[in-house]
Amino acid sequence: MELEIKASYTDDLLEQLNLTIYRQQQQIDRLLDELRDLRRRVPEGGPAGGATHLRDELPPHY
Repeated sequence: MELEIKASYTDDLLEQLNLTIYRQQQQIDRLLDELRDLRRRVPEGGPAGGATHLRDELPPHY
């Protein structure tokens, strides 16, 4: 009887873990799609204005 209970808990845990992995993969796929969209929007030479890094840009109050 105890083995059946442990097997049942193990099955439930496995199902929960599989669902978690499935949801994580969906999120990864959405993030990859967003990354592709962002890469298409930024021109090859970098952002407009010539600055290649945010550190190179001065804030407006300087």
